[in-house]
Amino acid sequence: MQFWQSLIFCESDQLTQLAPIVEETGYAGVVLPDHVALPDRTDSSYPYSEYELDPKAPFLDPWPAIAAMAAVTQHLRFSTYVYILPMRDPFSVAKSLTTTSILSQGRVALGLGVGWLAEEVEILGHRFAGRGARSDEMIEILRLLWRDGHAEFHGKHFDFPLVHAEPRPDHAIPLYVGGHTEIAIRRAARCDGWMGLDFPVSEIPGVVEKIRAALEVEKRSAAGAPEAPFEIILSPRAEPSRDLYQQLEAMGVTGVILPSWALQEGDFSSLEAKRRQLEGFAEAFF
Repeated sequence: MQFWQSLIFCESDQLTQLAPIVEETGYAGVVLPDHVALPDRTDSSYPYSEYELDPKAPFLDPWPAIAAMAAVTQHLRFSTYVYILPMRDPFSVAKSLTTTSILSQGRVALGLGVGWLAEEVEILGHRFAGRGARSDEMIEILRLLWRDGHAEFHGKHFDFPLVHAEPRPDHAIPLYVGGHTEIAIRRAARCDGWMGLDFPVSEIPGVVEKIRAALEVEKRSAAGAPEAPFEIILSPRAEPSRDLYQQLEAMGVTGVILPSWALQEGDFSSLEAKRRQLEGFAEAFF
């Protein structure tokens, strides 16, 4: 079982000091959220809980933040959780990920989703409807650009002649798809992993079964197969315990995302408070 630490709403001036602590303590990686332009008022509702997003909440651009943390670590992995793919163009995304992957020596993954905040997607110039199909084409284009350094594409949402986008990344960039719907799970099965948010433990076996069925349809191997490892990374809605993590591992879960300090009770504003929590959790469960 690997443990990832969420850094949502973490104090930005602590990131480059915090990343080495996370690495030294034995965590697999960290995840960062993504939003660009939050409307002051919105009719969209967060789909996974009753949480209401504060439009003034601080969201760093994840890629320069990851590059900065990668510069002060050697083994720590980094992913978004999740990057809202369809409110971008594939070329800018490919370039940002390639640059960050090169600077981090291949320690970056793209955790992606299709988004839930319709107003934000539309403010950035894209239609909210059809965002899933747009994302599917973007994934295909990203893979072409990363593999070959060039691409030509003729689809419903993107249609362009041969373009070049060098350099190519030195390492493969895993794609982890977030989302609870059947379509999202099928999309994940065509990629390298699935990310889930805030699941009751009782629901996890059913989700894992859906993932395995989708992998079978897509002719992919389940987690642990050496030729095509597939990661199942999620945040369980349960108190930490050895029994919990053993259960999850037996179910096929490969990684757990731990909640950000900003979403926990208590004062974790200082770097030392975060260090104590990281070290205490590692001592108890690693």
